[in-house]
Amino acid sequence: MLKHTERMGHYRAIQRGSALIVALVFLLVMTLIGTAAMQGTTQQERMAGNYLDGMMAFQGAEGALSVAEASGALTLSPVGEGTAIVANQQSATWWETNALPTALIGYGDLSSPPRYVPQKFSTKVAGTGDSGVGFAGAIGGAAYPFKCRYAARSVGGSSDAEVRLEIVTGCD
Repeated sequence: MLKHTERMGHYRAIQRGSALIVALVFLLVMTLIGTAAMQGTTQQERMAGNYLDGMMAFQGAEGALSVAEASGALTLSPVGEGTAIVANQQSATWWETNALPTALIGYGDLSSPPRYVPQKFSTKVAGTGDSGVGFAGAIGGAAYPFKCRYAARSVGGSSDAEVRLEIVTGCD
């Protein structure tokens, strides 16, 4: 009987601390998995926030285009009638200075109010017979069909999300 007890004591001495090492390795692996999962979740949250920001800016720009079309205030255009507006080539400062602000309801989360610029132009340049685009100031009062261009710009909840839209429609 005494020999059996001595053997059990010998095995306990060999196994002592191995459970602790296994537990620590397991804890380390679980920590690494948890850290990777948190990083993935944080990145997905950022992506969702950026998507929301972009959609808010897009909806603000669409709202500004709706206001511009409904107002029909082409005579209020802050740029000269002979000046082409290319929405994607104008700086943010130009939009703040020259574009008309909108008072849209329900767009309070945007960092600044959406802005728009209306412009009226002719489909032909007077005296040329070309079908090119000539702006109203260049036609000298000749009776050519007019088109209306509305350009709008909106910024989302942060200044990183910016949307510029343009539409061209027929007008009187």
